[in-house]
Amino acid sequence: MEENKIRSLNEFVEKIDQMKKQDKMDLSSDQDLSIAIMNLISIEEHFFFTAEKTGKNEYFDLLQEVRKMRGELLRKIIKEYEGEVWCISKHLLAASMRLMEVGTKQQGMGKKEEAQELFHKAYDLYGMFWALNMKLIGANDIKEAGGIDAEKNLGIKKIPEKALNKSDKNPSGFTGKLRELVRKAIDCCIE
Repeated sequence: MEENKIRSLNEFVEKIDQMKKQDKMDLSSDQDLSIAIMNLISIEEHFFFTAEKTGKNEYFDLLQEVRKMRGELLRKIIKEYEGEVWCISKHLLAASMRLMEVGTKQQGMGKKEEAQELFHKAYDLYGMFWALNMKLIGANDIKEAGGIDAEKNLGIKKIPEKALNKSDKNPSGFTGKLRELVRKAIDCCIE
């Protein structure tokens, strides 16, 4: 089992190196773009709530302009997708951004442990976004990691929620593996 995990990580790093050599990706630029997209999603939400709170429909027009820009920029990262991957990607980024914001607020209130948990969850979602859009995982992989034929491809097993130790520095569930993969990709990205 441990050998499968190492092989999966090594295959991932090989794939990143191969993509970099073929000039197919610049992760550092794409990461910056993904953060900008997160903020555009947040701006869309703010325009919606401002329109509703003020009764001024011109905020809906601004929302549409931002939405259009967000879609154009998202296409720069998500070049090919199937099924619901486009929407899943948008929601993964949106949820990651919100968890970062809530974590920052918790940290500001002195609740560092809660903040750290939220930051880890935000990063896990962000990792899932990249793994999905770099085609390192697909819907079947997520399903397998959830417990159906988990050992078949990725060597990832779902850990029951009750078995998780929140002081564990190296989580080993599905999102823990994604965190490990994304961290490795970030370490080897083009600067």
